[in-house]
Amino acid sequence: MSDLPPMTSVKRWLVTTNHKDVGILYLTTSLFFLLLGGVLALVFRAHLWEAGGTGLLSGNEFNQSVSMHGLLMVFWFLSPIATGFANYLVPLQIGAKDLAFPRLNALSYWFYLFSGILVAISFFQGGSFAGGWTMYAPLNVPTYTPAMEATTGSNATVVALLLFVFSITIGTVNFLVTIHRSRAEGLGLWNMPMFTWSWLLTVWMMLFAFAALLAALLLLSIDRIFLTQYFATDQGSGLLWAHLFWFFGHPEVYIVFFPALGIMFETFQTFCGRRLVGRKWVIIAMVLVAVQSFLVWMHHMFLTTINLEIKTLFMATTIGISLPFDLMVFALIYTMVKGRVRFTTPFLFSLGALVLFILGGITGVFLGAVVLDYEFRGTYWVVAHFHYVMVSGVTALVAGLYYWWPKISGKMYSETLGKINFAVYFIGFNLLYFPMFLAWETPRRVFNYGEGVQIYHQMATVGAFVLGASFLLMFFTFAKSWVSGPDAPDNPWEFSRTAEWAIPSPPPLENWDGRPSYASGRLEFVEDSKAATDGGVATGHGEAMAADTSHEEEHADHASIWPLGIGLGMFVFFLGLTGLTPYMIDFATQRGLENVSHAVEEPNIMYPVITALGATILGASLFKFGVEEFNAPKMAIAERWPFEGVGNTKMGVWVFLASDVVVFGAAIGAFIFMRLHMGWGSWTKVPFASWPGLLNTYILLTSSFTVVLALAFAERQNKKGLLGAMGATLLLGLAFMSVKAYEYSVKFSHGDWWWNGIEYSVYFVTTGLHALHVILGLLIAVFMIYRIISVDAYLEDNRPVEFFGLYWHFVDIVWVFLFPLFYLM
Repeated sequence: MSDLPPMTSVKRWLVTTNHKDVGILYLTTSLFFLLLGGVLALVFRAHLWEAGGTGLLSGNEFNQSVSMHGLLMVFWFLSPIATGFANYLVPLQIGAKDLAFPRLNALSYWFYLFSGILVAISFFQGGSFAGGWTMYAPLNVPTYTPAMEATTGSNATVVALLLFVFSITIGTVNFLVTIHRSRAEGLGLWNMPMFTWSWLLTVWMMLFAFAALLAALLLLSIDRIFLTQYFATDQGSGLLWAHLFWFFGHPEVYIVFFPALGIMFETFQTFCGRRLVGRKWVIIAMVLVAVQSFLVWMHHMFLTTINLEIKTLFMATTIGISLPFDLMVFALIYTMVKGRVRFTTPFLFSLGALVLFILGGITGVFLGAVVLDYEFRGTYWVVAHFHYVMVSGVTALVAGLYYWWPKISGKMYSETLGKINFAVYFIGFNLLYFPMFLAWETPRRVFNYGEGVQIYHQMATVGAFVLGASFLLMFFTFAKSWVSGPDAPDNPWEFSRTAEWAIPSPPPLENWDGRPSYASGRLEFVEDSKAATDGGVATGHGEAMAADTSHEEEHADHASIWPLGIGLGMFVFFLGLTGLTPYMIDFATQRGLENVSHAVEEPNIMYPVITALGATILGASLFKFGVEEFNAPKMAIAERWPFEGVGNTKMGVWVFLASDVVVFGAAIGAFIFMRLHMGWGSWTKVPFASWPGLLNTYILLTSSFTVVLALAFAERQNKKGLLGAMGATLLLGLAFMSVKAYEYSVKFSHGDWWWNGIEYSVYFVTTGLHALHVILGLLIAVFMIYRIISVDAYLEDNRPVEFFGLYWHFVDIVWVFLFPLFYLM
């Protein structure tokens, strides 16, 4: 499928892979989840009208509302709305026609949408997750939460987050490859627009931070569904979760705020009529924050048993990360001072975001001090600070909606309505959150509080409804603009300086009539003749493709149904997994598991059937995705520093593997952490002997050699040799799995199961995670062998064999680390 239906057709939105369409899908879907999370907030704020609650909610319903409000806003609204802006705007700002992998871009959206649907369904599966949005252990596992139990809905929340992280990972790889390898000729990294710069740093942080969260969620979901013991022991489980979660959680603050900051930079430049003051220093400051964001996570853990020296070190890093923000704030202020301010709606929201962020940052300094954190942690001071920081980001994102609405919709809106919207928003924001500072002694996530602070909670509740009304006013403003607003010119803002304002509103499907170029120092649109691109000649610092006809004239596909099919298959499969816990408990109790202290639902045959159905849909869709002819032309002339010599797909594989390094690093780190906590010598060695691990090491190393042979045969266009080498790799992989199956069966025959203790959980899960990677590699090998036999694949273009080899070598290297850790130590 390649022809894209018109925008008025429902089919278009089901099959589109165009970056602008996907951006609109992200924006609209994230706004829906904003409404859902906002309604939950209004409900529990109404419950907080009086001390002890009004009776509107039960205790568990209150916990669910607070927990799901946090999860929906942080995961399903804040990051995705920024992703929507990035999808629509980044290719336009850097001069690309689309993202590097359009089908993966669509797949990322469908994973996001279906993960959100899974969360919504969780409310109807016995109750959604109720242990707080941070999911602290041991409240995140059923063993210690009889009030929350092992409901299917709670499982659904956890696996929905897993699916959401899959979406983030795919999108992150796509954006990193696109920004680094598809910039217009002459557009160096230093000269990229500030929004694109902020998004580039955001996705680099996402790559590593969400990988840590993925590892944590994998362990948690296995705990909940398969009864492992990672977060249910007294051997450091709570600390383990805190380390994994906050290694993700603090970078997430900047992941959320950086796109908002990029919008502030763009709007301040446009409506102050001058270039951002200290632009290069601002970029350096953002890079410093992105790096430092991974060095401050323990300031969320000052109340734990971490020793004082470590706490003091992280107090210093926390103070240190605030310094680059000082530079950015002063850059924005000086840009206003040196410019000529135009108080339009987008600028008012951006200015409001700056003011609110300053207050949020100042109040956060208190939490960075160990002594003060002892007093403030777990109180409404944290709630107020957190929202002044995060929702100041929302304020800037609203500025982005107003700023780019004319470009996206082709319509202008009423400035009067926009300014009224800002006034209502700003009043509601401060009426909601500032009283929380005054009621700071109230424990967070609790509806019982002292009567002396009741007036502050009532003010906050009124503010919540005013803030909610401001969003309704925003939707009304946009709806009125869409129905009856005047047509927008190509550039409605006098001093806008980025490439999206140089084309019609809304932009055409292919973005550009000619090829964007900055080779002359300013944006120009070049009409390439065949001579300009044939033969690989490039001007400026751009890089040309090998001798060929002009790729700029090559037809690009914009439609595929299979991303939707894969997303649907994953959704159905994960939905089935949510209800398998009762079956696993029956399985475990029949094999000696005792003291199952929590009530569980009765096994429901529907869930195994749904799981099998999902696996079938997923497998079929992946196969069709793999054989589909889909053309996504690469830019013939582009800036690709520092990745000139690496193709798009190869870079994508490397970036994905970098993320996977963090996943395995977290799993191995969890083993080392738990073993040290228990006492290194007290740890029970689980494998019955070393020889299975040693044998598997030889098998995998040999399989790496056969993959190298496969690439050599492919380069020589030797079909029989390629088929033989790939077949040998497949057989060696199956041999590895056979040895692993024998090893597991011996342990099971001795009554050693993964629920027997933390040592067994760590062994089975870590080696099982590696085995899962082997299985995925074997499935890819089977597909490639099928393609070699059926269509003589990989003889003319042997790059897929090389990419498979990169993945397979990575899997082998991981085993080289696992073998001594589990079999020799």
